[in-house]
Amino acid sequence: MANKTTYKLKFKRRRQGKTDYAKRLKLLKGKKPRVVIRVMSNSAVVQIIKYVPKGDEVLVNSSSLELKKYKYKGHKGNKKAAYLTGYLCGKKAIKKGLTEVNPDIGLRTPVHKSNVFAAIKGLLDAGIKMNYEEEALPEVKEVEEIKKEIDKKY
Repeated sequence: MANKTTYKLKFKRRRQGKTDYAKRLKLLKGKKPRVVIRVMSNSAVVQIIKYVPKGDEVLVNSSSLELKKYKYKGHKGNKKAAYLTGYLCGKKAIKKGLTEVNPDIGLRTPVHKSNVFAAIKGLLDAGIKMNYEEEALPEVKEVEEIKKEIDKKY
């Protein structure tokens, strides 16, 4: 009778396709907080997260659903909303003293000019420094009014 197993079960979040642990380890070794960008069909979420041994700590959080406070009346899941959510998160981060982050788009395939890169452009326009490719960033139009509303608060 065999007493040893020949198959090692992978971590639960890896099996579910939620976490790439090799990529996560590289981001954590960078010592900078990471900006986690998640874009869904009806909303976008941008968070700046710092690694703590007990568990990750969210330093700044922004959602496209917050844009209602700044007189944004468009769809919350489009490129413009992703850009403004990134911009809002960047302004909140600067107010808390954060200036440099590493981007983390998760298991998403990096498609140039996509909503994920629109959120990155919003962060850059707010004044956050990070690594990026210039040709990946989309052009976002008609956001000046909402940006002024966000700038009034931050």
